[in-house]
Amino acid sequence: MGGDMRNLIVSSLVSLDGIHGDPQSWIGDYFDQQAAEESLAVLLDSDAMLMGRNTYDYFAPRWSSPSGPYLERICEMRKYVFSSTLTAADWNNTTVIPGDPVAAVRELKQQGDRHLVIYGYGQLARTLLEHGLVDKLNFVINPVMAGSGTTLFRPGKRTNLRLVAATERRNGVVTLSYAKA
Repeated sequence: MGGDMRNLIVSSLVSLDGIHGDPQSWIGDYFDQQAAEESLAVLLDSDAMLMGRNTYDYFAPRWSSPSGPYLERICEMRKYVFSSTLTAADWNNTTVIPGDPVAAVRELKQQGDRHLVIYGYGQLARTLLEHGLVDKLNFVINPVMAGSGTTLFRPGKRTNLRLVAATERRNGVVTLSYAKA
């Protein structure tokens, strides 16, 4: 990571069988105190969160009334929602960007001094990765077989990455962190 621009970090919770969608249905106790502390540290080093419409529709009603430092940080952060169908956002500090996400993120990366963060690996994250805008990609692999759901692996453009870190939590969760090759 590096350069004069701030970094875009994508973090996605993943089950052992490659499911990343709807993690609240399978994450269970794996998102523990240690996970919350690590996630809060990344948020404190970031000044904006990026998301697509589906993530916004999921997060906003659940996280708009924060309890505790983790959710309070998310609520107070600047949030950018990339959507061609959403016209207004009620969530605190949220701006809807209807145009090209690639151009908008290139511009956002040149503003501010702290990181940009995306939770999940949906269409927005895949598009930005394919256009070389993701600086760090964290797959947080949880020791559970979800059995069904949205898979991480979908057709797309080939993107070579290099492993920059592999860490294990006490509960068996492994985080694999990748950067652009």
